[in-house]
Amino acid sequence: MDADELRSLQAPIKDGYRQHPETALVTLRAEGRIGEGLTCKVETGKALVEAGLHPATGGSGLSACSGDMLLEALVACAGVTLSAVATALGIELCDATVHAEGDLDFRGTLGVSKDVTVGFHEIRLRFELDTDASEEQIATLLRLTERYCVVYQTLAHPAKIDLLHCITSR
Repeated sequence: MDADELRSLQAPIKDGYRQHPETALVTLRAEGRIGEGLTCKVETGKALVEAGLHPATGGSGLSACSGDMLLEALVACAGVTLSAVATALGIELCDATVHAEGDLDFRGTLGVSKDVTVGFHEIRLRFELDTDASEEQIATLLRLTERYCVVYQTLAHPAKIDLLHCITSR
């Protein structure tokens, strides 16, 4: 796909959103069901993923760790966004690899220390780019990728999360 094809694909969508802004609001959903042995089965739309405890918290390592899945979502979103932005700018990427890594202190997760927060303390996102683009083009590419990557922006500026529950049976 080139920049013209991308613009042609997105132009009617953008026009529709300009004319009817309410249609741009889309609710995405995810669902999981608890499984055996401290796991949760998550429908990804393409496959069933079984998430479980990380080995640092007693997991076997055979199930996907939700922390890994968060980093994978960041890599996926950043990679797709990078590709779309490069296409829109006419920057040829011969190859690109996106890496994410994050630091967790499991003392917080396991309640060993109340002074240690639960969750990632730091996440690093790194791009390896094979391109002939200038430094200025690369800087623009990365700035716009950061700006338009949904997962990156959600992590950088956390959304308000409402925690709800219902009892289905007793």
